[in-house]
Amino acid sequence: MLAMRLHAPRTPLRAERVPRPEPGPGQVLLRVSACGVCRTDLHVIDGDLTEGRYPLVPGHEIVGRVVAGGTRFAKGARVGVPWLGWTCGACEYCASGRENLCAQARFTGYTLDGGYAEYTVADERFCFPLPERYGDAEAAPLLCAGLIGYRSYAFAGEARTLGLYGFGAAAHILAQVARAEGKKVFAFTRPSDSKGKEFALQCGAHWAGGSDESPPEPLDAAIIFAPVGALVPQALAAVKKGGRVVCGGIHMSDIPAFPYALLWGERGVQSVANLTRADGEAFMRVAAETPIRTQTKAFPLEEANEALAALREGKLEGAAVLVP
Repeated sequence: MLAMRLHAPRTPLRAERVPRPEPGPGQVLLRVSACGVCRTDLHVIDGDLTEGRYPLVPGHEIVGRVVAGGTRFAKGARVGVPWLGWTCGACEYCASGRENLCAQARFTGYTLDGGYAEYTVADERFCFPLPERYGDAEAAPLLCAGLIGYRSYAFAGEARTLGLYGFGAAAHILAQVARAEGKKVFAFTRPSDSKGKEFALQCGAHWAGGSDESPPEPLDAAIIFAPVGALVPQALAAVKKGGRVVCGGIHMSDIPAFPYALLWGERGVQSVANLTRADGEAFMRVAAETPIRTQTKAFPLEEANEALAALREGKLEGAAVLVP
């Protein structure tokens, strides 16, 4: 099969012909229909995340069809494969419904080969059926941008006014969910990104401005998707007393020192780590009921490096998707 593989951090992916993987016990072999390109892939490729192995096939927003293996899904069934690919099932975190914190967890496209390939294998317990209303490319961003966005949204609580910092793949999905649930959404983009502001308004935001601006009213909660630590004190300054700032990324630059007065008033800062299968099941029910429009740009599998460059340079509205 054709696979795009990473051989060392900060190097381009190589298009290579490699043996098609064979499913082991409890695994399914999938023919990949589409694989989303996520900012976490950049962190893997850039070496910001240091526990990967090489060579590696990145990609963890996989839509595929079952070719062989497993007992949970029928042959030909369409399933999605997310970031969380395996957990031990026995530690204190797994036993308490917090499998996302399992110390032995394995991750698709990071410690397990992912979906930048024509075929992949996955633990069938960590695959999700996908709502039929979405095509393959449309469904791919739901599997990380959607899932992590939804988990972040849960930590925002009953926020009536919600700020989204960094309006990319995750925020453009979450804005539509929050709007459908009656929330007021305030989008923050790069200060000079006029197209990004326009895109945010198209996705349901009530207001869009630069990350250096104050929202027109105080926020009950803010979610930061951009990997920029300096946004944390800015978001704290924008939320009300008792509000929460949720950091939705797996990697972020250092948070600069800030005055305690920004945190005082029972404001809180919350990180989000990975996802659980329960998150996935809950979000897929929401996605089935809410007509989410995922904005995607398709790239051939062989152009994975070009797709990653477009993401890195902020040239995408929504998400890039690789299509074998």
